[in-house]
Amino acid sequence: MSKEKLKVGVIGVGYLGKFHAEKYALMDNVDLIGVVDISEDQVEQVAKNLYTDAYNDYKELIKKIDAASIVVPTPSHFSISKECLENNVDVLIEKPMAATVEEADELIRISESNGMIIQVGHLERFNPAVVALKDIIRMPRFIESHRLSIYNERGTDVSVVLDLMIHDIDIILNFVQSEIENIKAAGMPVISDHVDIANARIEFKNGTVANVTASRISGRDERKIRLFQKDSYISVDFKNHETVIIKPNGKDKESIVPGMGIEKNSFPKGDALNDELKSFVRSVIDRSEPEVTGQMGREALKIAFDIMGQINKSYSRFLEG
Repeated sequence: MSKEKLKVGVIGVGYLGKFHAEKYALMDNVDLIGVVDISEDQVEQVAKNLYTDAYNDYKELIKKIDAASIVVPTPSHFSISKECLENNVDVLIEKPMAATVEEADELIRISESNGMIIQVGHLERFNPAVVALKDIIRMPRFIESHRLSIYNERGTDVSVVLDLMIHDIDIILNFVQSEIENIKAAGMPVISDHVDIANARIEFKNGTVANVTASRISGRDERKIRLFQKDSYISVDFKNHETVIIKPNGKDKESIVPGMGIEKNSFPKGDALNDELKSFVRSVIDRSEPEVTGQMGREALKIAFDIMGQINKSYSRFLEG
């Protein structure tokens, strides 16, 4: 690709899409060609603030761009992404990647056939704490994650598994690098029409076990993951950007855990969304594999649906008494 600025558009500028547009507008190597939304007032305001053009029909915009962020409700991910890919527009698709695994497979097929790039918006991959652990995590044997949030109506159009838990599913799959052997899950709707609290036990073929909990009816916000491996225990607090690593050092006899060194690290808050979008832009310009590929997004989606299937079965049995 030439050294001209990358022509980018944002399709869907609601709560999250607006931030996508703002980040792109500040990038030196990007020209934000336009933004799209079905809300005329919203798209006009965002376009005005960012000195770009407003569109109500994404089909008009994709004729003028090289790449796009797809930040619309999940049921529309497939149709819009498909049209972009078929018109030589690379896409960053917000998670979950699609409404079904079959849709995800079709998007991957189209992208591979056309030589196009799909990046999936699993934002936590760009959290400074997760990035710092890349060289530390080695074959974890047990993983426990909690992603709890105070109720917010935004996101309740899908299960908490697709809204919140899928972040941890993606991180865990990336750390474990093994096929899944078995899943057991339970959950239920409490406030919305979809599952609001869920727990899953994921057993991998290499022996690793992950216990994953997500809730959007908690009294507090918490995003933590704990990993146990042969030589260490690692705790990550995504919300507060902190890690704790406990491992043998044979010195600290008087420590909380005798003979174990405790290392605490804090990371600057950073800007994970900006890092994610810059990573996408680099992939498009260099024609390189993105940090979170379409296949990775597809695998996280499949596991999320497997978990939801288990929940539906167990909840049906519960209702039947």
